[in-house]
Amino acid sequence: MKGKGLALLLLLPFALFWVAFQLAPLLWIAINSFWSDMNESWGLDNYSDILTSPFYLQAFRLSLDISIWSSIYGLLIALVAGYSLHQMGSGRFQRFLMSFTNMTSNFAGVPLAFAFVILLGLNGCLTLLLRHYNLLESFKLFSRDGMVIVYTWFQIPLGILLLYPAFDGLRQDWQESAALLGASRWRYWWHIGLPILFPALLGTFVILLANALGAYATIYALTTGNFNVVPVRIAALVSGDISLDPNTGGALAMLLVLLMAVITVVQQYLVRRSYLNAKPS
Repeated sequence: MKGKGLALLLLLPFALFWVAFQLAPLLWIAINSFWSDMNESWGLDNYSDILTSPFYLQAFRLSLDISIWSSIYGLLIALVAGYSLHQMGSGRFQRFLMSFTNMTSNFAGVPLAFAFVILLGLNGCLTLLLRHYNLLESFKLFSRDGMVIVYTWFQIPLGILLLYPAFDGLRQDWQESAALLGASRWRYWWHIGLPILFPALLGTFVILLANALGAYATIYALTTGNFNVVPVRIAALVSGDISLDPNTGGALAMLLVLLMAVITVVQQYLVRRSYLNAKPS
């Protein structure tokens, strides 16, 4: 009992910090999202304005489009890279690559935007080089495709770090047994490897999707707030770049939270179903 009491006492500063900077702001946003400054009354006016506005609906559509595709691309690349790192064993070079991946997972925001402007901007070094050899004509970094490439870049290191431990669940003798029974490498991965990794893949995809949906600094630094995605719209409403309306911004944030909650519930259902299907009858 004394040990538990000491543990709870040591946990108290973290709990206070979490309440002050996580729970309290969320409750404030959730409550004030129902207050309409225009009508000066409580209700669903902010949500109604958002859900009937083509401008805000476009922001959600673009956010989902960029986030889903960048998460898919990042997950596929991270799957191959994570498996390759796992197959290297625990040597010095492998530890160096994991440390490098951990470092690059934090390379986002303004530095990442600046790096991409130098590389793939209108007069970026790679842009000019590819145009010189007629390999690149209509690409624009500040377009939807450019945003997908930028988002995919910072998704890859996070995906590798999340997927790498999952490969410990694959035993080498399973692949050897499948090969002895005449199964090709493709059939092994399709019938054994990927089903075992499915919960980890789905969980990683949801985390990458949440990471992309909430990304703000990178896209703002690249487009100075001119690209219509939900985080940029929330920041504009809170900071008053166009019009100061933090309560509508709070409603946008709560809709984003609701969207992620629905995605997480679906992910948990699919993972639970995969576990049930994997059990022997």
